Amino acid sequence: MSNTPIITPDYKESTESYRQLIASTGEDLDRPGLLDTPVRAAKAFAHLTQGYHQSIEEVVNDAVFPSANRELVLVQNIEFYSLCEHHMLPFHGVAHIGYLPDGQVLGLSKFARIVDMFARRLQIQENLSEQIAHTIMDVTGCRGVAVVMDASHMCMMMRGVSKQHSTTRSTAMLGEYQHDNQARNEFLGAVPKRQPAF
Repeated sequence: MSNTPIITPDYKESTESYRQLIASTGEDLDRPGLLDTPVRAAKAFAHLTQGYHQSIEEVVNDAVFPSANRELVLVQNIEFYSLCEHHMLPFHGVAHIGYLPDGQVLGLSKFARIVDMFARRLQIQENLSEQIAHTIMDVTGCRGVAVVMDASHMCMMMRGVSKQHSTTRSTAMLGEYQHDNQARNEFLGAVPKRQPAF
């Protein structure tokens, strides 16, 4: 489970911060197009970082059910949007999650909610994959979890090296997936090929 404290957004403070940021460009904050931009940006940023305001208990909501199935369960193509913690620019893509149950399974929609909870924070993709995997392991008590994430990063596409077709794949393997090559290969063989840049 995550020990991240739940934080209530402060629109007043963040609105003033956006006013200062916009003013630093030399823009006129009193022109019609920008009059309400600081508060709109503050609310948008709160939405994009709403994962800080959620807990695993709230997201999972006791949706763990008994099951005799011990074979691979694969939930794939879960789209996600996040913000790079280095430049606060978006990265987005899809997550594929496989796990080996051990007496209980997690409601399918909860995989997407777990992905969203961690994605809606300032992140790097490598840590995001690990956080999702560890959380599913903790919640389900499963024998193994594997996560693959494919994403396009605006910090590589809009600035810097400006590589428009670059994508990044990250993986996280826990439990049996760390030492059972057959299980690992079954999961990786079932995961869709890398997606083109978005």
